[in-house]
Amino acid sequence: MEYVYAALLLHKLDKEVNEANLTSVVKASGADVNEAQVKSLVAALADVNIDEAVKAAPVAATAAPAADATAPAAEEKKKEEPKNEEAAMEGLSSLFG
Repeated sequence: MEYVYAALLLHKLDKEVNEANLTSVVKASGADVNEAQVKSLVAALADVNIDEAVKAAPVAATAAPAADATAPAAEEKKKEEPKNEEAAMEGLSSLFG
């Protein structure tokens, strides 16, 4: 996944998405570089219009509104989690105890 993010970052900065640039960005992030994955991604993106691909991605169009709409539900779920954890611990204790 870090390779795709690196390619998107390079594209956003109007830098060429090539093996050297992609490797540099991935290394700078602290991740280990797999040269085969770098070559594969660069080859896969050779004929791709990244701007069009990002616009066509359904997640890009719906991510921001969905996040705002689910914020209250996420807070409610956080309140309920301790009950689920307690039940899980009881289930585990019955296995070992």
